[in-house]
Amino acid sequence: MASEEKQYLAAAECTQTEDGSEAARAGVLASREEELHKAQLSAKAKRKLRKNSSRDSDSSHESFSDSIEAPGTKGKMGDKKSRSGKGRGLPKKGGAGGKGVWGAAVQVYDVEQPDIHDPNYDDDKQGETVYQTVVPELDDHEFEKAVTPIIQEYFQHGDTKEVATLLAQLNLGSKRSKLPFLCVSMALEGKASHRELISRLLADLTGKRMSVEDVASAFDQLLGDLPDLVLDTPEAPQMLGQFIARAMADHVLPTGFLDSYKGKVDCEQARVSLDKATVLLSMNRGVRLDNVWGVGGGLRPVKQLVKEMTLLLKEYLLSTDCAEAELCLQNLEVPHFHHELVYEAVVMVLESTSSNVSDLIVKLLKCFWESGFVTLDQMNRGFKRVFTAMPDISLDAPNSYSTLKSFVNHCHQQGVITKALQDQCPTREAKPAVNEDGSNCVIQVDQ
Repeated sequence: MASEEKQYLAAAECTQTEDGSEAARAGVLASREEELHKAQLSAKAKRKLRKNSSRDSDSSHESFSDSIEAPGTKGKMGDKKSRSGKGRGLPKKGGAGGKGVWGAAVQVYDVEQPDIHDPNYDDDKQGETVYQTVVPELDDHEFEKAVTPIIQEYFQHGDTKEVATLLAQLNLGSKRSKLPFLCVSMALEGKASHRELISRLLADLTGKRMSVEDVASAFDQLLGDLPDLVLDTPEAPQMLGQFIARAMADHVLPTGFLDSYKGKVDCEQARVSLDKATVLLSMNRGVRLDNVWGVGGGLRPVKQLVKEMTLLLKEYLLSTDCAEAELCLQNLEVPHFHHELVYEAVVMVLESTSSNVSDLIVKLLKCFWESGFVTLDQMNRGFKRVFTAMPDISLDAPNSYSTLKSFVNHCHQQGVITKALQDQCPTREAKPAVNEDGSNCVIQVDQ
């Protein structure tokens, strides 16, 4: 092919040199393109012949024109016979292969055990099924977010069983030692009654929701964090020492907890806490440690509460400071006993001879009412107790009925009591008397 092209080129060059005509050159180029076109057609025909031969071995000896199937004839792509040309013409796998085929005839399958990981696995049809709820373990952020409201509600109701029930619904996991740490930290910022409640909570939860080792780990962390706790609570070292002594007395901490710190404490605040606990434990283990936080709230005797409320009212009449009186009443921590304050205040007005006392008591009750410190129920109970006790009060204060009537009207005008309570104010009843003639008649006595 290359030699022929060289000959044509040489002839073309000779012709060009001899004649110098463009027609000869064009003829040579046309003959060259014709030869290339024929070579391309021949190569294309050979490729088609090889392709058809690989699809059907029977047509390998046919010509290129004969290998093309006629339109409308069905090919052999759908049959199951072997295409290798070596088989006997039978279906592959005995007719058991291919898409949508269930297997060979009279084939018996073994019974397979159900797989629980199978998407079509049905629990109801596989016998008894046991369900188990898996609660993920709380992380640090979720722990504080979930436990803090529980402790704050516990400060209101004081029911340790309720706290244990709510904690049982949480998966504390490795965060069990953080529970006493959080409780004591919140109690340090609270009141004495809150610290007493936390001491009881630790005693009730130890062995159920946490172990002695968890509590010891929490107090170790508290002792280490005392420099930071002192910034918010200056009395934290003494309070933490009281917590340690109370916990050891309640068998919440191991007996060797204090001995493990001997000669190993470098922090001054931690040393103060440990010394405080040692002093408390060396004293009598009876009432002293049970009342390490003092007697507060509803634990006080009724006579003591009445005495303190009376003293509170007397101090208010001298100072006329409503804010100080409200603070003193709040420190008593007896919101359920505020009706006693209302009762004592009204009785003090009835037994007083000064009109200034009535105005000051109305001002105090109005301050308590507007701040919401004394609720409507407590206010009504206090006045109703006075209404019920009027027959006995009138024996010592003859003008008590008229004084009560004017005081109740004044309270209603200031918005301290409701109209319904004002209408319940009693008046002196008619007394039976005997005339000089001995006949019985009713004489109305007015004040």
